Amino acid sequence: MSENFGTPYSEYPNVENEINYDWAVPGYPQPSPFEFNTENIPLHDIRDNRDIRDYLSNDRVNAKVAIPRNAQPSSWTSSGRVSRACENCREHKAKCSGHRPTCHRCLDAGVPCSYGDRKREKMVKQLNDLTTRVETFDALLRGLYPKLDASSAQQVDQTLRELNARTPLTQVNPSTPILALFTNPSSPINQPVLSSRTDASPISIPSGTVDYTEEDFNRDEKAQATGFVGEHSEMVWLYRLKRDLDHKSLKGLKKTTELPSISSVNYFQNDSEILFLDDIDLAHRPPQQIANKLVETYFHVVHPTFPIIGKAIFLNQYRSFYANPNVRPGKRWIIVLNLVFAIATRHAFLADQPQPNCDDHQIYFARAWRLNVGSVLLHHPDLQQAQVEGLATFYLLSVGQVNRSWRLIGLAIRSAVTMGLNIRSESESITHSSKKLRYRVWWALFTLDIMLCEMTGRPPGTGEIFCSTPLPVPFAEEDFWDKRVAQVITDQRTRNAFFASLISDTVTASPEESTTLRIPERHGADKGKQEERASQTGAENLTPNSSLYFLYAVDLAHILREAINTLYAPRAIRQSWHDIETAIPTLNNHADNWLSRLPAEFNFTMLDTTHQFLQQRAGLAFRFYATKLIILQPCIQRLFQQSEPSSPGTVCDQMASLCVQIAGQMLELLPKEPDSTWLYGVAPWWCILHNIMQSTTILLTELLTRTHVGTTKAVGITKKINKATRFLKVMSSKDLSSKRAWLICMDLLSRHGSKFGFDVDVETEL
Repeated sequence: MSENFGTPYSEYPNVENEINYDWAVPGYPQPSPFEFNTENIPLHDIRDNRDIRDYLSNDRVNAKVAIPRNAQPSSWTSSGRVSRACENCREHKAKCSGHRPTCHRCLDAGVPCSYGDRKREKMVKQLNDLTTRVETFDALLRGLYPKLDASSAQQVDQTLRELNARTPLTQVNPSTPILALFTNPSSPINQPVLSSRTDASPISIPSGTVDYTEEDFNRDEKAQATGFVGEHSEMVWLYRLKRDLDHKSLKGLKKTTELPSISSVNYFQNDSEILFLDDIDLAHRPPQQIANKLVETYFHVVHPTFPIIGKAIFLNQYRSFYANPNVRPGKRWIIVLNLVFAIATRHAFLADQPQPNCDDHQIYFARAWRLNVGSVLLHHPDLQQAQVEGLATFYLLSVGQVNRSWRLIGLAIRSAVTMGLNIRSESESITHSSKKLRYRVWWALFTLDIMLCEMTGRPPGTGEIFCSTPLPVPFAEEDFWDKRVAQVITDQRTRNAFFASLISDTVTASPEESTTLRIPERHGADKGKQEERASQTGAENLTPNSSLYFLYAVDLAHILREAINTLYAPRAIRQSWHDIETAIPTLNNHADNWLSRLPAEFNFTMLDTTHQFLQQRAGLAFRFYATKLIILQPCIQRLFQQSEPSSPGTVCDQMASLCVQIAGQMLELLPKEPDSTWLYGVAPWWCILHNIMQSTTILLTELLTRTHVGTTKAVGITKKINKATRFLKVMSSKDLSSKRAWLICMDLLSRHGSKFGFDVDVETEL
């Protein structure tokens, strides 16, 4: 307490009122200057005045007794005031000589002498002690956080956000020895703390995952049209790259307090309205010649990848509808027919193959939508309703309405689950061929859902633990009645053994995978005979066809869903980077294993000399490379966050290099020069823009953040980006989404790519 009020009062002599007690000896009382003042009384008066003399010599009235001096001779004399007294002298309020290590008073008294810390030194020690405690609690919380349940983890995150809001980490003095709490970028709980920052500085994301959002998606119509976009969407990759590059280029200037919205890089048509004409003839149908062409186009460019409707059954109904004017099909079948027309007309428009005397694709869709008004929300779903919703989902995807498409696929999945399409059917009233068609509808909706999940960065709408639907058999529909094919369809054990010889064993990678992929335990000779019979059945009957292609597409979609759940789900943020870094090579090996099982007719890495199954090969190639990019992208993001380059031999660096390589291989699938016929006749035209932007964003990130000018690497990446932008420009003439994507890329290159030779004036390019 004396430190707060200066030196103890005993160290400051009162010059005016100080009384010298050096004359006092034991046995004599001390005069009290505070009781009687004799300063102005003459000495002879004091001697002659008996009363005064008796008063001074009388100890009855508050007489003070002198404290005896130390009998031992002192070897020191006080030199006056000292700058610092020892603890013992402070406690007794006595003068201290200030000598070190022992003052003279303590030396004479034979007691320990110690000098306490000054105020500043005490504060430094206290700060160091607090630092140690914070580091201990930091390490403890890091270890406990992955083991917390969801509510406890949320409470920890909220507490850290409030703590950082009161004392932002940006205000911590770098010279302060205390470490900022959770500032290690590798910490899986670093992101919630940094999420409260309001400046435009880059936000560190440990593994490409987040469990929070900073945007108000109900703020305005543009934000509503975009909605939430998750971490496995290339729009988020592009948004983060653009934001961080702009932040670095504007360093030193006034910072904006509000981050740009994700909608600033949304190149889809979500914010454009779908116009429905009021004077549409709902009973109108195109001439049969045009209708035949549209139906043929649909089953050629869409049905092999998304068998939402049964081809044989639909064609029989279609022929009967046009052959007999008296046929009155149900309203939902008419809706399905108009949606088929709308999708085929949209493709013909993009491929520069317009049909004369044919309605626009928007008219076909508007007719189908008006016929379906009221059925979506009020009527109980049936198989045709699920097909209607699936076809409408695909159409909206083809016109760039990705947000609406994603919402509609959720409705289609709900309708399918309502009818139990996600569960294996053992009903005896349903024929085996009808069961297989229903299974194909389920897996078509499944693959469409996973693709939209990838494009929007949102969670899958299907859960593996609630699905027991058998995988689609790799046989054509007309072969479903063959006895040997029927054995694969009807016998579950035979079917499982048959599929095990064709596709990857995803059960080994994920214990939660569907039970349809799990081979039941069998023992003895019966197991060997069953598997041998299944192998023989497959060898004798299985030839490459579109159904086999669909099976491999479904298998690859399972791998993609596993990667999204493992690396990008909000729960993944609670994992350490070590766990994620271990999972990435494992998932990458699963994808490579899938590729190794492809038949030669579908293997896009082999030289194709027959020109057979071109669409199927291109479709699997783009899906495979897209899956690999989703798996490997967290390594690119982690290296992008690090201020110092990592060691070339680390797993993260190897996977990041592989990610850049895969992005280049995806663009190598494109012809050397832009070709609309190839884009919309061979490539998966419904998502080719998404695939091009995926690879281009990875290459832009690598070029603008981790590549030096003039190197061979820079030249190679620059050529690939130039190729991608040329394709985007050609696609812009027919597709507004492609035009937006091209403008976003050109704007980014014009402001940050000049050092690599990109000197683009977007205004002159329009």
